[in-house]
Amino acid sequence: METPGSQSSLHRANLERVVRAVRLAGSLTQAEIARTTGLSAATVSNIVRELKDGGTVEVTPTSAGGRRARSVSLSGDAGIVIGVDFGHTHLRVAVGNLAHQVLAEESEPLDVDASSTQGFDRAEQLVSRLIAATGVDRSKIAGVGLGVPGPIDLESGTLGSSAILPGWIGTRPAEEMRGRLGVPVHVDNDANLGALGEMVWGSGRGVRDLAYIKVASGVGAGLVISGKIYRGPGGTAGEIGHITLDESGPVCRCGNRGCLETFAAARYVLPLLQSSHGTDLTMEGVVRLARDGDPGCRRVIADVGRHIGSGVANLCNLLNPSRVVLGGDLAEAGELVLGPIRESVGRYAIPSAARQLSVLPGALGGRAEVLGALALALSEMGDSTLLDGTLHAATPAFT
Repeated sequence: METPGSQSSLHRANLERVVRAVRLAGSLTQAEIARTTGLSAATVSNIVRELKDGGTVEVTPTSAGGRRARSVSLSGDAGIVIGVDFGHTHLRVAVGNLAHQVLAEESEPLDVDASSTQGFDRAEQLVSRLIAATGVDRSKIAGVGLGVPGPIDLESGTLGSSAILPGWIGTRPAEEMRGRLGVPVHVDNDANLGALGEMVWGSGRGVRDLAYIKVASGVGAGLVISGKIYRGPGGTAGEIGHITLDESGPVCRCGNRGCLETFAAARYVLPLLQSSHGTDLTMEGVVRLARDGDPGCRRVIADVGRHIGSGVANLCNLLNPSRVVLGGDLAEAGELVLGPIRESVGRYAIPSAARQLSVLPGALGGRAEVLGALALALSEMGDSTLLDGTLHAATPAFT
């Protein structure tokens, strides 16, 4: 029994601070650990030595600022996390270790009209297949991050009514997958996970205030404020797709008129080109044709960029982020869409907010959400299990 305020409890707290800093970052030099935790360099050095001797962390030589340093990461065999991303037309699963290394990853098509039960069953099968492929013991599973294309009610854990998958409304994804896998499952919407993925591995690294804009079958934003995802009290923060641009515009699936989504999402944009390009056109195809010089596709993408920029300008005026990261298929258009976004931001945002903003394409492409699911699982797991050398044991339900 450790007495609060005792030397042993203080030492334990410092151990957990160091482990948490390394777990969230993936790897840090000892100097970075000291800055992140506020501990002295000598204390960090002693704690890292203790954690290394106990097999919790690995230390490798590196350089920082041209000087020799030591990089600290969690041991590769300390445990694993699983990321699951349900999209409008896909299911993607990844398995990673606690050192932020992806061990296995696979994606397969998902029928939008499939029932939630079918989707959860397929996710369970794909998770089981990847675990078997890695050869990692199932008792090493620390947790699962799960992404869905719609808002999650923070109190009940249910999927909201504006979800892209209509047959899934009212389901409790975390509860469903927890019952199948027998391990802790943490759920969030796909835009928030895209923001997490880009913040940990991609275009948002080193930035504490950013917005990740995902444009696909719908339009959503993952908001990072002071280094943390902001969800709002009900879990619906970031629904940028339902900012009104034109009160007399097209009717949106939310019931309002002229939402940003009706001017930017694939389901509304593709019909504009079907008479000239056929009914089989996809957003990926539009981007490819635009990059090849197709004038119609270039015009449509530029228009979409200007509309997105109007929404981003509203974000700038309200939250003043330092970076906006564009995800989804549209990001592959590069400057064809980023230029018009910046143009609208410059026109509609407060000048000081616009000057401070950088607009970049996502670095992770279609992997952003599943990597964000891994980051979610990593952020939610406890550090005491690592220090005690134990992880949640898998139940017989996980096969």
